[in-house]
Amino acid sequence: MSSEDGTLVFDLEQPRTEGMPIHPAHKQAGYSYLLHRRHEDDYRPEEWGPRTGSAGILVCGEHTGTHIDALSHQADALTLCGGVPVGDVQTPRGFTEHGAEKIPAIVAPGVLLDVAALKGVEALEPGHVVTEADLAACCERQEVEVSPGSVALVRTGNGVFWDDEERYLAGPGMDAGASRWLADRGVMAVGADNMAWDVPGLRDPDLGCLLPGHLILLARRGVYIIENLALEELAASGHHEFEFVCLSLKLVGATGSPVRPVARVSGAG
Repeated sequence: MSSEDGTLVFDLEQPRTEGMPIHPAHKQAGYSYLLHRRHEDDYRPEEWGPRTGSAGILVCGEHTGTHIDALSHQADALTLCGGVPVGDVQTPRGFTEHGAEKIPAIVAPGVLLDVAALKGVEALEPGHVVTEADLAACCERQEVEVSPGSVALVRTGNGVFWDDEERYLAGPGMDAGASRWLADRGVMAVGADNMAWDVPGLRDPDLGCLLPGHLILLARRGVYIIENLALEELAASGHHEFEFVCLSLKLVGATGSPVRPVARVSGAG
């Protein structure tokens, strides 16, 4: 979308449907939209005139579709970011600390690191490991920097498989070194066009766990993770630097929130 002054706005959210890919850990919560009130239900033109209304019910897990992880989503030896013991803040209604309502409105410089383009492919293969060397090479190739307070988005090309759940879930991801490299540069958030930022099913030999980036970024460094981004249009535009805007819902105590992030490029035309 563009405006009269040439500003471009790229919508980075994937469409939400019952058939969209969902990580196995969150499959039970799923996603469903039910239209429970239909226009015909209240159509009484002789009493209320021609106006009618409809409304639905939305049921979904926090970690379905394009979403952001709150800091309560991951713990390090039962301790949340900042040394907060899980047992002190975990309740049946969520977390009293580090819930989704504490995620700030993100309006920050953004940078797109296009690893698929770096490798000369449309999309990285399933299980492909993106390393810190890859991210550094993207910066050099694209002539960009990852600055403190910025948001780094990584394109793997996996987003094109959004309508193919099996292929999408088997996609590429970042290793622990890539997560540390970005955290060391002071980013406030990271994001990617895959299911869970990290490489699916890859156990880190040093940390001894799956999803090492979740441990490093959320639990140890306080860096938010945005997952299931739609990055193809932004990448095709050739713009690697932009203003990044991402607003989460104030879901008190939740471990994550649906988001509709956008990338804004001023005066591009």
